[in-house]
Amino acid sequence: MWGIYLLVLLIFLIASMIRILREYERGVIFRLGKFQSVKGPGLILLIPVIDKMVKVSLRIIAMDVPPQDVITKDNVSVKVNAVVYFRVVDPAKAIIEVEDFLYATSQLAQTTLRSVCGQAELDELLAEREKINARLQQIIDEHTDPWGIKVSMVEVKHIDLPQEMQRAMARQAEAERERRAKIISAEGEYQAAQRLIDAAKKIEESPVAIQLRFLQTLTEIATEKASTIVLPIPLDLLKPFIKKEN
Repeated sequence: MWGIYLLVLLIFLIASMIRILREYERGVIFRLGKFQSVKGPGLILLIPVIDKMVKVSLRIIAMDVPPQDVITKDNVSVKVNAVVYFRVVDPAKAIIEVEDFLYATSQLAQTTLRSVCGQAELDELLAEREKINARLQQIIDEHTDPWGIKVSMVEVKHIDLPQEMQRAMARQAEAERERRAKIISAEGEYQAAQRLIDAAKKIEESPVAIQLRFLQTLTEIATEKASTIVLPIPLDLLKPFIKKEN
């Protein structure tokens, strides 16, 4: 009977000594409460009761930042949410320097998002998204570096505007499209008028051109409908008779 108990105890001790860590995992070892080392991946042997291990993942974590109420620099109230991509690069710091690095990073990302977006105007938030992302990534990375965390990217996902602001922006966009349409139309009329002026100058240089254009117009009229066309006698044909009479 005692042999069975000893065998069970031995199996329990061996099981508590052996740990297997995956390639993306590391184990922070504490011996009698004091930091010992960081081990892994692979097979890890621990001293029962004396050693304690905290497992840390080194994979990139995508953390969603909840929508934050932000008042922009030009006093527009918006809701902004984002996503933060980060990973643990120093498992010992991530466990020792901060109680819960996931919660701490989330809270830091929320406050930084409100601060950075509050310092920008609405047009800057909408048009310069990459600049805002780079600023967020820089600030969060600087504050999480003592925790052994590397922030690789921060992306603003959505900016929720009030309904009245959306309607105002829609009217502004429509007015801008109308303005461009009028400018294009005026530019077309200007170019057409310029072409007519150039054509008039060419015709003035060559009087025969007006007669050719006159005949071309008659041809176009005759093609469209069957009609009778009365041609005036050119004055050039009457000049010899006028001179002879004089």
